[in-house]
Amino acid sequence: MQEKVLVTRSSMPKFEEYVEMIRPLWDSHWLTNMGEFHKKLEQKLKEYLRVQNLSLMVNGHMALELVIQAMGFPEGSEVITTPFTFISTTHAIIRNKLSPVFCDIKLSDYTIDENRIEELITEKTVAILPVHVYGNICNVEKIQQIADKYNLKVIYDAAHAFGETVNGVGVGNFGDASVFSFHATKVYNTIEGGAVTFRDESLYKKLYNLKNFGIRSEEVVAEVGSNAKMNEFSAAMGLCNLKYIEPNIKARKELIKYYASKLRDVKGIRLCARDTESVEYSYGYFPVLFESEICGQAMRDKVYDRLMEENIYSRKYFYPITSDATCFKNKYKNIPLENARYAGANILVLPLYPELDKTVIDEIVRIIRECI
Repeated sequence: MQEKVLVTRSSMPKFEEYVEMIRPLWDSHWLTNMGEFHKKLEQKLKEYLRVQNLSLMVNGHMALELVIQAMGFPEGSEVITTPFTFISTTHAIIRNKLSPVFCDIKLSDYTIDENRIEELITEKTVAILPVHVYGNICNVEKIQQIADKYNLKVIYDAAHAFGETVNGVGVGNFGDASVFSFHATKVYNTIEGGAVTFRDESLYKKLYNLKNFGIRSEEVVAEVGSNAKMNEFSAAMGLCNLKYIEPNIKARKELIKYYASKLRDVKGIRLCARDTESVEYSYGYFPVLFESEICGQAMRDKVYDRLMEENIYSRKYFYPITSDATCFKNKYKNIPLENARYAGANILVLPLYPELDKTVIDEIVRIIRECI
């Protein structure tokens, strides 16, 4: 390829549309601190995500870190989570001075194995933090049953599940809270941003305080807080992009169907299973698992390198799994996470974005077949 083909490409409105949207900022000079765009986007997202309560944040990580903080867990408490996720999920737990307890995943959809959660619960457990991976929704019903049995909070990392529904219910309604990322690489972006959706409406005030230094008025700082407010330029981008989310998702779905039609018969690879009967997907990712027992231990890396030679950038997503990150210095190396480590060593996420040309997909498929 003469030009780089990246694993994703940020969705953007027409330049003139965005410029027209932000023009009023030059009149008001109100660039941040919960301005009009911020308020409007919060409302629009509540409608689109089909949720009652939502708080905008500067990014998805701070959304997760602050909602954990808002729960008020005692220092040293344990949170059961998955290691097959972006490192942010684990960092948010640790930066709140809590201990992650890693649960293995299911190879059927790469989400946390709900049948292994209960055995990890101790007297220190306060919450379960599952992740909807590649848009595959966790077993929310079983997880909630476990949480209710042991009086635990459930916080979902829904960064991969923007706009998705389960039997018509917006994914942000499950658990006590869900966190979304609006990073530039996501299906929906606000350049950089995020949000928390939550069940208990009183959490809105707590999150407001935490993202705004605890400031309630010019003379009242109610508690110690951070600075995690979304600015008006990001909110304006979010309002523009929200207009095009449906055709964006439709285009992604068609490209995934095209990929699948070309790869379905290739021995040694496994495509991501999707529950299309009950789940309405946003089609954010196209992961392929190279079955090492069939096509060799290093096949994933071989394909990755060959694509790179052709200027095509795929991603080893997620490798290494978060429990094995360098910063933890082998602290969790002996935890039995067979499925998560297998997935981490063998999955490759292929390029996917609405403007991706099918001739590029043909080239990617040719390279995969050639390697295998």
